This record gives sequence, structure tokens and C-alpha cells, in this order.
Amino acid sequence: MTRTLIRDATIVTMDARTGCAPVRGDILIDGAAIAAIGPDLQAGEGTEIVDGRDRLVMPGLVNAHTHSSETFFKGRYERMPLEIWLLYAYGMLAAEPLPPRLLYLRSLLLAMESLRGGVTLLCDDFFDPPAHDIDRLGIVFQAYADAGIRANVSSVVMDVPALDALPYARAIMPPEVQTLLPAGPPVSVEAYIAFCREALARFAGRDGRLNYMIAPSAPQRCTPAMLQVCHALAVEAGVPFHLHVLETVTQAVTGPMLYGKSLVRHMADLGVLSRNTTIAHAVWVDDDDIALMGAAGCSVAHNAISNQKLGAGIAPVRRLMDAGVTVALGTDGLSSNDTARIFDVMRVAGLIHSATGPDYGRWLGAEDVLRAATIGGARSAMLDATTGSLEPGKAADLIVLDLAGYAFTPLNDIAKHLVFAENGSSIERVMVAGRWVLKDGALTVVDERAVLAEIRDAVPALLKKHAQSELANRALEPWFAEIHRRASCHPRLDRYAGDGAA
Repeated sequence: MTRTLIRDATIVTMDARTGCAPVRGDILIDGAAIAAIGPDLQAGEGTEIVDGRDRLVMPGLVNAHTHSSETFFKGRYERMPLEIWLLYAYGMLAAEPLPPRLLYLRSLLLAMESLRGGVTLLCDDFFDPPAHDIDRLGIVFQAYADAGIRANVSSVVMDVPALDALPYARAIMPPEVQTLLPAGPPVSVEAYIAFCREALARFAGRDGRLNYMIAPSAPQRCTPAMLQVCHALAVEAGVPFHLHVLETVTQAVTGPMLYGKSLVRHMADLGVLSRNTTIAHAVWVDDDDIALMGAAGCSVAHNAISNQKLGAGIAPVRRLMDAGVTVALGTDGLSSNDTARIFDVMRVAGLIHSATGPDYGRWLGAEDVLRAATIGGARSAMLDATTGSLEPGKAADLIVLDLAGYAFTPLNDIAKHLVFAENGSSIERVMVAGRWVLKDGALTVVDERAVLAEIRDAVPALLKKHAQSELANRALEPWFAEIHRRASCHPRLDRYAGDGAA
């Protein structure tokens, strides 16, 4: 069993006692876990000694919401609201599953970029239509195992036809166009739960780093039965119940039009709001929604960059925090964000909330953002007893940054430097479960150059085929644009005025 001693470092533990306040001392890592933190720790024979002078050691960052399915589409889209972007990035027409090798490389690329940016835990809301295939899911798990990262991975489910999950769609789209869309039977509740149980049995706890999470896509995209059975299984297994809720203006009017209530109230009435529930986005939530979420003790994955690129709005994060909702940070997929860097999300989250109102005492501070990027993210992933802070007994998931570079010179307040000045370029080392996965500027467990070269060689043919899918889906854009337009004019939106949603 390997032992490592990081000696005489500046340490930000993010624990309940010291939080963001830096302390000086040593960190002793024994195997996969932190053994001790304090001054003048003793190292036994054979212990690796790392000089921590002029170095900052902090918990690894958590990406609380991303989609490996989009990794090959970074830098491809702009100026599209979500409902139109989905037509191109995911495709209702002419979309084909990835070949197994590209599926592996796509997941591996996300893990590699994440580790380079200091992310030691990611939550991959993996989407792989048209069917749930345990072997293909296993390919994703294998990529994360090979990369050395910690990950929660799902297999997103929808059992409501796409047009039935959208307001106005059936009314405005001509029948002859509707018939072009896939009309096969949705996966049954029984079949999906059987799949999830097999995934939990096969993958949960793999390598001590990997877990399976339950992920219905969204409340309007799943039947009540699917939501309730998925939530019950998540609680039984002690894993996240992870779904998208109220991301866009269209979704803000979906609940009232389909159910006569908000989507959050719909979830509450179904009994699927709880500690296990992690809601991605929560941009268009109102006061009643926020109260329900806080009372349930659920989490929100705040995707500050993706929400801006897709024009979704600004989530009312301060009000969510005040209500007792755990807030985490996510990049979302690399097609609606274009990088896996949580440091970028931290900076944007620290800035955009200043535009939500004149009461500057309620703007987010660096400590709020740093908590969301670490222990808040771990809590949203149901892993806060394992990771998210540096404490004896917890997993040795940490990053080491150079304090002698531009981002920290001159040094004022470390939390503010991390949120507003750092971009990940100061990272020297990354450790996951006691293993250095980035050291001396290189990934240690993956042949990075070979992987990147293979992707550059193989992916252009894939993108050429994807362009044909984009062309087919472009024919549907006028109706989806009209859905977005009508939703944006809905009178219900008045209730969100002033809360940062628009």
C-alpha cells in the first residue's frame, strides 16, 4: 500500500471547521485515504515525500452535471435555445449510435480533460439512444476506470414521446411531420428498472471510485410511474435520483400546461423530491418551488455557463441556498459549454449573479462558489462522506496548485484567487483515491498523446455523418422555434420577474 506525505503546504480543507480558510501543514495519505492532516507529521519508511512549499492543496473539484454524449461536439453550435439545440446535438431524426471504440474514446476524452482541470469526480448523465444496453454502458465505465477518475454514471431514460413532453407541439406541428418522428414503443418501467438493477449489481462500487446513478431525463419526459419507481430504487440503493428540471422558459410553462402546476410541484406530489434528488438547472423556479426543494433537502447542479450559452437564464442560487437547497456546479455537456473546466464555471457563477439585482449583499461570494465546487458537489452526488473535503478517513481526492504563478501573485485571499483569478493552469498534480493521475504536467495512467491522435484520426468521419443528421433535423426547426416563441410570451412568466430567471 502506497503512502504519500505532502509536507509544509498551504491547505484549504473545505471541512466544516475551517472551510475556505487556509491552514499550514502536512497531509499524510495512506493507500486510497487521507490518514492525517496537521503540522510536522511523521513519514514512515518508503513514504513518497512531496514538497508543499509555495503549493496549495485543496479538494478535487466536482462536476455535478455533464453529458459525455456531447464530448465530440464541442465548438460546434451557438445562438440556439435548448429546444432547437437538442435537434442538432441529439437529433430526433437520422441519429445513429456510436461504434464501441468511439464510445470508449469519447468517455475517455471527457475524463482526461476533466482531470487536467482538477476535476476528480464527475457525474455523467450518459444518454445513449435508442436502447439501454448494459454492455455499452460498461464501455463508459471502463473508460472512467482506465482514466483513474471518480464518476457517477447514469443511463438516461424517457418513456413519454418527445412531442408529448413539449407545450404546443401537437397543436402546431402538421400530422405529416409528426409521422416522421420515431414512434416505437417507449421502454417499459419494468424493463428500465431491471436494467438499472443489473447496472447497480455490475458497476456500483467498481474500483472503489465508480457508481451508477438513476436518471430519468425530466419530469415531463417520464410517466409518473417511471419517476416514482426510479426514485424508490435510488433511495433503496443510496444513489442520486438525477434529472433536468425547469432549465428553460419553455419548461416554465410546460408544467402548468400539461399538469396544471409547476414541474417541481408535480414532482413533490409524486413523492420524488428528497435528499437523493439532484436537479440539474432549476433556472425557472418560483418561491413555491424553492420552498418545496428546500424542505425536501434536495440538491441543484448549477450550470452557469451552459445556461448562458443556451439563453436559459440565471438560476436564483442565493434564494435556493437560503431555503436549504445544496448547490453544486456543473459544466453540462461539452456541446453547450465547450470545456470540462469547472474553474471556468466557478468564475462565471461568481460573476453573473451580480447582474440579478442591486442588493449586492446577496450576490454570491467566492466562498459560496468554492463550497459548491467541492463539498456541495460531493453532497449532490451522495458522496459527501467520501470526498469533497480534505479530512482524515476521506478519500485522497485532491489537487496541488502552484502559488508562485500569475494567478496567485500577489497573494491576497485564496478563495477569491481560486474563483476569480485561477483557470486551472496552476495545477501541478491531481490525486484520486491516493493515486497521482496527473504529475509533472502529464497524465500518468493514460497515453494522452496516443488517445488524442486516435480521436483526431477517427472522429472526422463521425462528424461528417452527424452533419447528415443535422441536415435532416433542420426541417423540424421552424416548429421548435415557434414553441420557444410561444413559451417566451406566456403570461405565467410574470411570476418570475426579478428573481434572476430572465
